[in-house]
Amino acid sequence: MSKVKSITRESWILSTFPEWGSWLNEEIEQEQVAPGTFAMWWLGCTGIWLKSEGGTNVCVDFWCGTGKQSHGNPLMKQGHQMQRMAGVKKLQPNLRTTPFVLDPFAIRQIDAVLATHDHNDHIDVNVAAAVMQNCADDVPFIGPKTCVDLWIGWGVPKERCIVVKPGDVVKVKDIEIHALDAFDRTALITLPADQKAAGVLPDGMDDRAVNYLSKRLAAPCITAATPTTLTIMRSTVTNIRSMWR
Repeated sequence: MSKVKSITRESWILSTFPEWGSWLNEEIEQEQVAPGTFAMWWLGCTGIWLKSEGGTNVCVDFWCGTGKQSHGNPLMKQGHQMQRMAGVKKLQPNLRTTPFVLDPFAIRQIDAVLATHDHNDHIDVNVAAAVMQNCADDVPFIGPKTCVDLWIGWGVPKERCIVVKPGDVVKVKDIEIHALDAFDRTALITLPADQKAAGVLPDGMDDRAVNYLSKRLAAPCITAATPTTLTIMRSTVTNIRSMWR
């Protein structure tokens, strides 16, 4: 069979997707983080990969999906957050603009999966599946209640999930993750399936969305004289904010 006849749409997709292959996966694994710092990689949209000097790996809002792919339905689905926020019905042309830079199924070293809120471009079933299938069986999934509800619904064991609200702190090896207040209006006005907006107040933002503040835990520690004194020597702080695409 000639080459042009043996090539199919499926073989083309498998040979070119994801566009970066495992390049970034390998780069992250090989990175030696300088003392007193974090290394960070942008994964597209608001996705961030964070690696500490101790080799702790955390991903936040890693999205492996697409935006709109067809003009087939010219209208937004009923109850869509952008429809409610802008008062329009016509379909948004929000196409995915960044390549797939990280292969979720090539991830082997990861210590926590975080999501800021439950929109599809911030929490991804493919990431959950890849981590569950290929990584350690104690990797936690951390996020607000709506995110945890999604993960459990997808099949992530409840005991692997950690619900956080503003003020909560979760330690992942040498990283201390602080959940902070968020205000994502589009998250707050996203309607659950089949719910009508009339006569129903939005639920609390704390159940819908959080921001994260990640601190490097360094030794030795200094005992604070007052509650307002910084207790961690040379703590490098990275603020990862929840944003909408």
